[in-house]
Amino acid sequence: MRFSANLGFLFTDLPLPAAVRAAAAAGFDAVECHYPYAWPAADLRAVLDDTGLPLISLNTPPGDLAASEFGLAALPGGGARARAAVAQALDHAAAAGAAQVHVMAGRTHGAPGAEAAFRDTLDHACRLAAPLGIGILIEPLNPHDVPGYHLTRLDHAAAILADLDHANLRVLFDCYHVARVGEDVAAAFARHAAQVGHVQIAGVPDRGEPDTGTLDYARLLPRLAAAGWRGAVGAEYRPRGGDTAAGLGWLPRFRALVPG
Repeated sequence: MRFSANLGFLFTDLPLPAAVRAAAAAGFDAVECHYPYAWPAADLRAVLDDTGLPLISLNTPPGDLAASEFGLAALPGGGARARAAVAQALDHAAAAGAAQVHVMAGRTHGAPGAEAAFRDTLDHACRLAAPLGIGILIEPLNPHDVPGYHLTRLDHAAAILADLDHANLRVLFDCYHVARVGEDVAAAFARHAAQVGHVQIAGVPDRGEPDTGTLDYARLLPRLAAAGWRGAVGAEYRPRGGDTAAGLGWLPRFRALVPG
């Protein structure tokens, strides 16, 4: 099984190019980012080429975090800002070589018009991304961590995918978020496997290293593979004490769970 370092949470004490090198040195097979926009895409592409690590995904700009937006795509009346964020993300992804862009819905607190706004933004994003060969991801986030986020359940995400019917629109299946809303993670994955474009892991409930907490990845990861997952698994967790390297004992053990 292959693993990707999410550089939004891991190696955050380093500048992004150095973090990519640290991930390679630690034995990761790929990387993914949250908001890499402070770094020129050409610089990111250069270090990716040098290390040989693919860039699985990056997020659209989150909007005004101080105002708790946490994404723009579903904000009613925010269509122009949402489309600008999508354009910026796709430009950066194309230049850096990212395979997918996660379009962040934002905190809407159930506002009227949010679902229509989200679907309109996603339809636009998929149409822009398709000629570039870039996939679009949507991710349900649990309401404990992100209160008021527009997309919290897998069934909601699945309905959007079915209705919009874009071949490049997929679900980002974060095992941590799925577990935090009380779902059986293995059963949920089996139910939605055909719609999944990326998988992420973290310990439950504290979002620490994935070999801690109540979710047993030693049992779960082989079940995901048996259900058809062949892509990398993204490590998106908060290292204990902020020291990524000190907590990586799980990586060789988890890699051995699914040979090949």
